[in-house]
Amino acid sequence: MQTVEDSAQAATSTLAASWRRSMMYHGLDPATPPRALDRLEDAAIRQARERSAKVVEVAAPALERLVRAAGKVGCCAILSDEDGLIIDTRAISAEAAEYSRWGLASGVNWSESHAGTNGIGTSLVEKRAMIIHQDQHFFSTNIRLSCMSAPIFGAFGELVGALDLSSCREDMSYAMSVVLSTVVADSAHAIETDLFRKAFPNCRVMMAEGHGASGVSLLAVDDNDLVLGATRLARKTMAISDDVLARLPSLAEVLQREDPIQPNGIKGGPSDIRRALARRRGNVSAAARDLGISRATMYRRMKQYDIEDPSA
Repeated sequence: MQTVEDSAQAATSTLAASWRRSMMYHGLDPATPPRALDRLEDAAIRQARERSAKVVEVAAPALERLVRAAGKVGCCAILSDEDGLIIDTRAISAEAAEYSRWGLASGVNWSESHAGTNGIGTSLVEKRAMIIHQDQHFFSTNIRLSCMSAPIFGAFGELVGALDLSSCREDMSYAMSVVLSTVVADSAHAIETDLFRKAFPNCRVMMAEGHGASGVSLLAVDDNDLVLGATRLARKTMAISDDVLARLPSLAEVLQREDPIQPNGIKGGPSDIRRALARRRGNVSAAARDLGISRATMYRRMKQYDIEDPSA
């Protein structure tokens, strides 16, 4: 109780901060059975799955791989939506009923506000991979569970769900949880990569600064070398906002290899012309102004470089 009430502890410990939120902001009692174990009706589950249809489709192979890898050590694989509602589970058939009794089943809400400190809910709040091992869970009824979770971010940097491996075996050691947590995080990153590629099917996808162990940092670049999309980590590490993407920056700009095209500049090569036309949605006059050249010069260079007039 002292740890929960101590705001300094909450500021330095992710677990203490979660317990503090659970008790002081959500009004939960560790000794009271969690409301999260109330399962939604089948119709509501179907609706939730439909809302997250793209994530469910892309995540399905990862869930299968996870349960093949960790099912034999007593884990089930779980996908939740961004609100902590379980929308897909995979388990060894002989143990499926046992997981369901623990609330590890589709239609159960594991958001932190409902279930207190837990892998799924806390990883969604913290927006980072989490291990909640046994008695680290807020509710006393969940202290046999070991949960290894990681958030999933969509193609536009938004939170779309969480991936989780959970075990109800008392012999699940913390050391094993650490190993499995790495597998879960890698699988979540693979899902994010697939979601990004599906969102930009006609672009080439490039690795950007920070890609690797820290997450998925990717850029979607079109044939004119304009950056149309960036993952959450790429946005964070390269200061790419929605406003930046809205003006269709060139790859060179994003990589800070050149200054943005400015009015009255001196640019006008074939790549510059294609980018300017793309930015201005085919408006030749506006593109010429951005390049600092006359409309007549713009047309002359378009003819020279065999660039079609978009308005023709």
